[in-house]
Amino acid sequence: MTADQLVEFAWGLANSKQPFLWVIRPDLVGGESTIVPQEFVEETTGRGLLTTWCPQEQVLSHPSIGGFLTHSGWNSMMESISAGVPMICWSFFAEQQTNCWYSCTKWGVGMEIDNDVKRDEVESLVREIMEGEKGKEMKKKALEWKRKAEESIVNPDGSSFKDLDNMIQVLLSPRV
Repeated sequence: MTADQLVEFAWGLANSKQPFLWVIRPDLVGGESTIVPQEFVEETTGRGLLTTWCPQEQVLSHPSIGGFLTHSGWNSMMESISAGVPMICWSFFAEQQTNCWYSCTKWGVGMEIDNDVKRDEVESLVREIMEGEKGKEMKKKALEWKRKAEESIVNPDGSSFKDLDNMIQVLLSPRV
């Protein structure tokens, strides 16, 4: 992202008045230092936490998480869906646009943010995912997908269960 986009995200988060955890990797801003405005830090003290890393899967599984801003990479999508967490999708390349499209239009668990990110849009989407009617519906659908994901793993008729069992059988079979 650019330094300007970082600032727009920051002020959108601040203006939403919602609590947040924001993972800002040192390489997040291309070619520039990743520094948020001091005024943003002061404005969000007590309701915002900035860090350079977190155990994403554990964080997404915490009951206090209401939404996830993601680039829509496959691993992040699966972790969010498996945790029952709706998403704000900001995709860039590779499979991300396709994953975003499915999340927003087919699965009902995502809202897309414009690539030309603006603070008003960030604020609006964060408020909607946390408090709005669409956000509540997305949370309900995300929990349905979570249940389906869990079912596919634990049920002997589930696809993931069957696929893992088949792989184990192939690995244990004598080689010719």
